[in-house]
Parts: sequence; structure tokens; C-alpha cells
Amino acid sequence: MPGNSQNASKRATSKKGASIGSGGKNRAGLKGRGKTLPADERPWHKGYSGTEKLPDKTARKQEKERRAAASEGRAPKVGTPGTKDTTWGRGGGRAPGITRTAAARGGRASGPRGPRVAPGRKSNPTKEGPELLLGRNPVVEALRALVPATALYVAQGIDIDERVAEIVRTSGDRGIPILEISRNELDRMTGGVLHQGIGLQVPPFAYEDFDDLVAAALEQTSPLLVALDGVTDPRNVGAVIRSVAAFGGHGVFMTERRAAGITATAWRTSAGAAARVPVSQVVNLTRAIKSAQKQGFTAIGLDADGETDLYQLEAAVGPLLVVVGSEGRGLSRLVGETCDLRVSIPMASDVESLNASVAAAVTLAEVARRRTHG
Repeated sequence: MPGNSQNASKRATSKKGASIGSGGKNRAGLKGRGKTLPADERPWHKGYSGTEKLPDKTARKQEKERRAAASEGRAPKVGTPGTKDTTWGRGGGRAPGITRTAAARGGRASGPRGPRVAPGRKSNPTKEGPELLLGRNPVVEALRALVPATALYVAQGIDIDERVAEIVRTSGDRGIPILEISRNELDRMTGGVLHQGIGLQVPPFAYEDFDDLVAAALEQTSPLLVALDGVTDPRNVGAVIRSVAAFGGHGVFMTERRAAGITATAWRTSAGAAARVPVSQVVNLTRAIKSAQKQGFTAIGLDADGETDLYQLEAAVGPLLVVVGSEGRGLSRLVGETCDLRVSIPMASDVESLNASVAAAVTLAEVARRRTHG
């Protein structure tokens, strides 16, 4: 056949003809959009103040603006959140005032941040970021003590008891944002630490001024303070504070460096006692002990090789400062030499030594017994 009729790559159809229309489907796109609505009437704008449920992207923008406003100490440029609350039922649900956040739908939740100002006291806030107080007792104790908080996280499906009800009610009364998130998200935020379905975000702990701590203790009938010499485990710090609260102590102080402070772990271990017991940080522990001695305190250092038996401690009835050494090396040399007495705890077996927090608890219990029964 003539030409290239046998060419397999020849054009099978004629050249492009007229385009096929959309059948009217794109007609709306040709219309004008009309006037531009104000920001508070546009659901996609961060300034939207309506009550309808917002798109996820808009909700995230508004949440970002609230966090930024809280960190800068100004009012947020957004209206009320668009999510609607539901109430708890017998079959589960959401507590009154709890907002379901993007984290509960698989996103990331983060509460607003702001500086902590402890009510009615001087303080030295740390430079660390916000902490999460975990567990029902620590959270309820912190709220009762009016500890400043920036957000309350509640796990979905949490079992309701009196403490949870009080936590939610108190947070709502104080205007603390209450955010419902999935249990997996709360696990991720806490690093797997036991949280009992509750987490309270607080700014860095506000430490008491040392001079104020000593002065307040001296106003009591039988002043009792505890000093921590290089205790590095926050669980021991929390346990000591709990013992101080249990046996009538009036304060705890520790060094700023090379020692554990009041972290979320210490808060949890103290079972909320850190909200009731004044805690101070000092630059030089030896200097702080000498200052307390000048004001009438007898400083006793807990030492397994101490020359004074705890059960023969006559100084227990007067103003007393109990110095607890670190977990490994015990009392440092200078601190040990500064103490008026080195006290040992009698033990029936040949155990080398007790844990720092256990030794403190035993000592404080004996001091409380002697003060009560003479």
C-alpha cells in the first residue's frame, strides 16, 4: 500500500478538536465571591468567634495563638473555642468543661505556658520549662494549695472518683483549660510514667526564699527543718518532703547545683506534700547550715558511723535541723564537719546503710515521738 499505512506508530485519530465542556459543574467557580467577611465571621480565620465546630486546621491555629498569648502575657486574639462539651454518663463520656482537643483525635496537645507566681510568697522560679504533675493525689493537693497551673489533661475513659470530680470542678472554677486527650497521647507526654489518667501542667516550681523559710520555722513551737546534701534522685527528694509533712517538719532546703530539685517526679513521690511544705534552694549548703545554727538550730548529720545514737538524741526537743546525705557518699566532708552532731540509726542486722529517704523518715519519726512523749 502507498504511504506509511503499515507504520505502527502512525496517528490513529484526527488532530485535536473542540474541548468537551464540564456540563455546568464548574459554573460556580466562575461566579464572584462577593464582599470579604470580617475575621470574626470567617470560620477559617484564627479570629473566628462563632460557636460552630471549627475545622481542625482552624482549631490548631487558634490553639497556637492562645499559647503564644499566654507566653507573652497578653490576651489571645481569638474567640471562644468552637468545640462543644458533653457531660459524663454511666457509660463514659466527657466531664463537664472538658474540651476534646486535636490530641484526642490523633494530633498533639499542648497547654498554654506562662510564668509562675506563687501566691503570697517570695520565690525564685527555675529557668526550666513547665512540668506535668501526675497522679490524682499530687494534682488535687496542688489545686488545693492554689499552685498556678496552665492546663489540665484528662485521659479519655478515665474512672471517675471523688478526687477526679474535685480536680475537674476546681480547675473549671479557676479557669484552667481542661483538655481531654487519649490515654496513648498522655502516655507519650509523660514518657510512660504512671499518671492515673490525670496530668496538671504547671510552670517551674517557685522556691521559698531561704531566710523566709528559716524565719517561718522559728515562729513554730518546735522548729524542724531538713537539709539535703547532694541528693540526686528526685524520688528521694519527694519521699523526704512527704516525711517532713507527715512528722510535723516546717521546711526543706537543698543546693541549686549537683542535686535534684522539685521536678514532676518529686511532686508525684511527695503525693502532693510539696504543695504544703516550703522548699528552698541555696547556693552553699554549708553556709546555709551555719546561718541556721546562728539562729538557734542544732544541726545533726545522719551518718552510719555517727557517734550519737538516734534513740539517745536529747537535742530532738529543741529547734532541730536534720541533714541528710546523698545516696552514694553520704555527708560531704565540709557539711559533716559543720554539723553539731553526727547521728547513727541503730539496726539489728549488718545492713551497711539505709536509703536517704528511709533514713530521713526514721529520724523524723523518732523526733516526732520524743517531742510528743518526752
